[in-house]
Amino acid sequence: MKVLIADTVTALETGRRVLRDESAAIRRAADALDDRFAAAVHRLCHTTGRIVLSGLGKSGLVARKIAATLTATGTPATFVHPTDGLHGDLGLVGPADTAILISRSGEGEELPALLAVLARHQVTVIAITGAPDSRLGTAADVTLDAGVPSEACPHGLTPTTSTAVASALGDALVVAVLEAKGFTAEDFALHHPGGSLGRRLQLRAADLMVAPAGRVSSRETMREVVSVLAHHRGLALVVEGEGDMLAGVITAGDLSRIAESTPEFLAIPVTSVMTRTPHVALREDRAASVLSTMERAGIMAMPVLRDGGRVAGVIHLHDLLRAGVG
Repeated sequence: MKVLIADTVTALETGRRVLRDESAAIRRAADALDDRFAAAVHRLCHTTGRIVLSGLGKSGLVARKIAATLTATGTPATFVHPTDGLHGDLGLVGPADTAILISRSGEGEELPALLAVLARHQVTVIAITGAPDSRLGTAADVTLDAGVPSEACPHGLTPTTSTAVASALGDALVVAVLEAKGFTAEDFALHHPGGSLGRRLQLRAADLMVAPAGRVSSRETMREVVSVLAHHRGLALVVEGEGDMLAGVITAGDLSRIAESTPEFLAIPVTSVMTRTPHVALREDRAASVLSTMERAGIMAMPVLRDGGRVAGVIHLHDLLRAGVG
């Protein structure tokens, strides 16, 4: 085989063609969805055992990915290689389980024996195949059409577009199932306790806030605020009475603006300067949500409130970023 140096223009044209071909095939699959897809989702939602996925070659890789995504979103699933399944691994299946078999042609050599074993165990079979009229397509309880006009490979041999469609159909099943089950972000956090994703999902405002220092009474003037802003990272909390109810906030930016416009600003009441409806967080808010609010609003710090509007603390943008929430 002669090795050629890739031409930049040609490489870009090829890349765009492949992406367009595959996206067009996925759109066709979306348009072709019918009651069979709903039946597959219904069966997966009501499976009391586990979901068993299987496929050979590239289809097997797609099946592994779908199994992992199902498990990560609260539906127990496992991948079984067709050959291993015929040599004992299918001993784990039973009538409470559902199998998802993936095959581009639907005519693999292992399929007849595999289907026979699943039938003996009374396992419902969902097929994702490019040939609905194939042996697999006709034997399955529910068949989803993953057919494509052609592969992106110029020789029409390497599974490319077909695997993209099969994978997209798998994703569609997973998302439809998790929505039907009411799977929440909190549920997702229980399955992903580690790494940056775990931090984003599990950390709350209460975990990262600091003590509610920098408070001034709503009866004070800006003279008292100047010292507070200098010592408490540019945010002053204006509170009312002994209950520490938040009345508003004053930032270093507020101080700069009023100092420029009003030479005698030190005597001005804080209530004339403060923001009365500031962005706030609750103790139980997810830290990732707080970070998103702060970035959209362009603010560096935010009060954290307890029930009833009392000040619990302050959360700072830098602390959120340092904790790996972003």
